[in-house]
Amino acid sequence: MIDAPDRPKLARRHTPGRGPTLVFLCGYASDMNGTKALALEEWAQRTGQAFLRFDYAGCGESEGDFEDQTLASWRDDALRVIDEIVEGPAVVVGSSMGGWVMLLVAKERPGLVAGMVGIAAAPDFTDWGYSDAEKAVILRDGRIEQPNDYGDTPTVTTHGFWASGEANKVMTGPIAFEGPVRLLQGQRDREVPWERALTLAALFRSDAVQTVLVKDSDHRLSRDNDLALIIRSVEDVLQLCSSSS
Repeated sequence: MIDAPDRPKLARRHTPGRGPTLVFLCGYASDMNGTKALALEEWAQRTGQAFLRFDYAGCGESEGDFEDQTLASWRDDALRVIDEIVEGPAVVVGSSMGGWVMLLVAKERPGLVAGMVGIAAAPDFTDWGYSDAEKAVILRDGRIEQPNDYGDTPTVTTHGFWASGEANKVMTGPIAFEGPVRLLQGQRDREVPWERALTLAALFRSDAVQTVLVKDSDHRLSRDNDLALIIRSVEDVLQLCSSSS
């Protein structure tokens, strides 16, 4: 567990190995035991690559109340774990909301993040992911519950999280990152419009950016062929990081 004053303890799993360290960032209300994180961990252990996965506060095995957390506090959780565990450069893999955290981490640690892989990345989703009526409920009631396609309990968004997201948007202008980036996006994704991946790709200052659209895949990108694509993309970014170092 990762400990810090005045913050919940964070659960993490670290696989030592050669660098750069792969760091997996989970999606909203998800945890480090998801299919994609475990598939990458298995690949890293098999190939000797350093790998790190963890749970944000209020999620999975970490301490804390989910509804007390914000985008900024989860960004800070990621920075805390990375600062304590990672030595040398990192390649950050962000799934859904983790793609937003990925960009915030790269902004805060520009000398550390060497490459990125976004999986159905959803930066700025507090802006485009809610209807005006849903935003009105959040402002009026301080929270909203919505159906959850991935579990029995509804997905909760608090006003604190929504306001933090609005204050930390990253797609408002050019993204000052020069390293390799791969963005993977299913075109049957009902949560993140696939066009968002193209818009995000265009904002990177780096020219080493590729977007892969998977016509028959959804938001999860967790089928066997999707997982193979993720691993190939990670391998590609790692190779480019090595060749440029």
